[in-house]
Amino acid sequence: MAEPTALPDIHAGAEDRADAAVVRDALGVGVAVGLSGFAFGVTSAGSGLTLLQTCALSLLVFTGASQFALVGALAAGGNPLTAAAGAFFLGVRNAFYGLRLSQLLALPRAVRPFAAQWVIDETAAVALAQPTRRGARIGFAVTGLTLYALWNLTTLLGALGAEAIGDTDAWGLDAAGPAVFLALFAPMLVSTTERAVAALAVLLGLGLLPVLPAGVPVLAAALAAPVVLFLEGRRRGIARDEAEEEAR
Repeated sequence: MAEPTALPDIHAGAEDRADAAVVRDALGVGVAVGLSGFAFGVTSAGSGLTLLQTCALSLLVFTGASQFALVGALAAGGNPLTAAAGAFFLGVRNAFYGLRLSQLLALPRAVRPFAAQWVIDETAAVALAQPTRRGARIGFAVTGLTLYALWNLTTLLGALGAEAIGDTDAWGLDAAGPAVFLALFAPMLVSTTERAVAALAVLLGLGLLPVLPAGVPVLAAALAAPVVLFLEGRRRGIARDEAEEEAR
């Protein structure tokens, strides 16, 4: 009598396809954003930082918005402490990502200090988009590894290229940093509140630029978030009171 034919493991096949989809999406994000490290390398070198300082920022800080804010303030002649403060406030959001990701990923304690270096907008977005812990871990790891490797490689290439061509302003490359920053930031503005915060921050930053030292307008622009949130809370409170009055 013939041996019964083994049925394919349908569950395993579906899991493999899901993992492959996560890897594909994570690689797409990592490569797309990682290549913009070239613009940071050019911007940083053009602002006067050495090759070593530029590469150290990408290796140790590894959060694009904060890096661009720091070198932008320094390029404008800002005080290093003020520039660092602006970069710090932009990077604080990663701490909140970490609180959420620590519960989702549930990584071993020995791994957490190393994983913390990869807690940024892109890795958080890919991980949080996955329906399972396994998918979140894969998405976080692949996005983080790809982005970290490419960001640092392209930072090095950008800094070397800036040193080779000399005056970056003459080539218009001084605008590369702000352009990339806006390209990365704009798609994140989904809700009306987020857009209002961004608009008010731009108005504060540009309006205070002529009257405050370089780097300080960035700190002042951070006040946009609490102001908008306060006004939004007041608006919702008034709407709720009016609804309660009508219900009576």
